[in-house]
Amino acid sequence: MSGARVVTPGHGLEGVADAGAFLARLVRFDPAAVVRLRPVGGAGRTALWARLPWDVLVVRTVAGAGPGDVTVAAADLLAELESAGGALPSRRDDQWRWPLPPAASRRVEALPAGELRRIAEAAAGTLRTAATEGVGGRAVGQRVLRDALLDHVAVVVTPDDPPGEPVEVTQRLVQGVVRMGFLGPADAPGEVQVRVAGRWIGLVGPYGAAWSRKVSELAIRPVKDHPNG
Repeated sequence: MSGARVVTPGHGLEGVADAGAFLARLVRFDPAAVVRLRPVGGAGRTALWARLPWDVLVVRTVAGAGPGDVTVAAADLLAELESAGGALPSRRDDQWRWPLPPAASRRVEALPAGELRRIAEAAAGTLRTAATEGVGGRAVGQRVLRDALLDHVAVVVTPDDPPGEPVEVTQRLVQGVVRMGFLGPADAPGEVQVRVAGRWIGLVGPYGAAWSRKVSELAIRPVKDHPNG
């Protein structure tokens, strides 16, 4: 129609401080990261999903109905929030290539937040020591060390309810919740839930969650190319 004005939807986020904190940490780890905004049904809130460089999905839910299920560059959305703007950056839906865990999950155990911080700090100390002194007197590449530490099973939880199979929590998940700030201030008490959703394992902290699939699941299931997978 001649003279019609094209209305560009805004990002719709009201929890700007929470979203900004999430995006700032994400961009620090991966300047090219994308973030997927998904509405939380009937709650007037939006879940921000992203993938960390060490193959873990992280999510934080913030206030605001949002624009629907869209993917944008994290750095672009962060810049928009920092400038107090309301526009939605250019969509990059085709860049989201990872399936999400099922919405329904079950609680397996609760761990003290302080214990997860201790585990994360111990891993960082091990990495620093191995990088400077080697392992068994032999020099080892930084990436090899990092990957070995991330794959290390930091916690094993055996649920009381059937099927009762042990749940292995890797350093990848621990580093996800700690380094994304999902535990809150260092001196704040609290707990982190270990949850299972199908073949996914998650750590759910006070300010966000980290999820990953078992290695066997990653090996046998193809990644969906559909942006809404």
